[in-house]
Amino acid sequence: MQQEQAPTRSLPLAGATNFRDLGGYTGQGGRPVKWRRIFRSDHLAALTPEDQALLAELGVARAVDFRGKAESAAYAYALPGISYHPLAIEPTVVQRALELQRTGRQLTAQDAVGLMQDTYRGFVHDNAPRFAELFKLLLASDTPTVFHCTAGKDRTGFAAALILLTLGVPRDVVMHDYLLTNTLYRRPEGMGSHAPEEVLAVLWRVQEEFLDAALHKVDTEFGGLQPYLVDVLGVDAAAQKELAKRYLQAVV
Repeated sequence: MQQEQAPTRSLPLAGATNFRDLGGYTGQGGRPVKWRRIFRSDHLAALTPEDQALLAELGVARAVDFRGKAESAAYAYALPGISYHPLAIEPTVVQRALELQRTGRQLTAQDAVGLMQDTYRGFVHDNAPRFAELFKLLLASDTPTVFHCTAGKDRTGFAAALILLTLGVPRDVVMHDYLLTNTLYRRPEGMGSHAPEEVLAVLWRVQEEFLDAALHKVDTEFGGLQPYLVDVLGVDAAAQKELAKRYLQAVV
């Protein structure tokens, strides 16, 4: 009997380049994450009618938007049949890069890496309420959900890492998923053209050091993922069990 092919991780949308499925990775107890339940993406304001039809076919009925207020206002969207949940996280790296430039200092690639690492450390503590809300939504129902920011790489990348780690996916696999952005994401034309290319190459891509900075903070300041989930995000043992039930395939 021919084996059924696994669904594709990356979905070919014309209006978003970084739209992908978190399914298929092996989680706790050897149970794979269910396909077609949780998706991550860059912003959804440029989706074509064909893209929207594909989302409807996938059953996507909930969108979580991590973009800041100005970002989401500039590229607003409303998709038929999809409920919209704004959980704004302001893009501090952009603001801080602009502040540095205003002082007349030319930003270097090394500065940009430091800014990105600081941004990720900020996710862990300053933005924890938004990630806690995401988990509440995932627990409220297992409606197929997409969460995104502007490029779908940093705020979205940290959220995806938290979900996969909570479901028991090993850290090296989580890092592999995180780095897929570098293969998939296409930077919009003319974005941030005032900065040197080596700086843009840092800001518009992802590096292990970025996610590591956040996970290191989770480990050193909160005692690891478990205490962080329970004490900071309010995802206790019962909630974790429920997430596993909803989003991991049953053992056959």
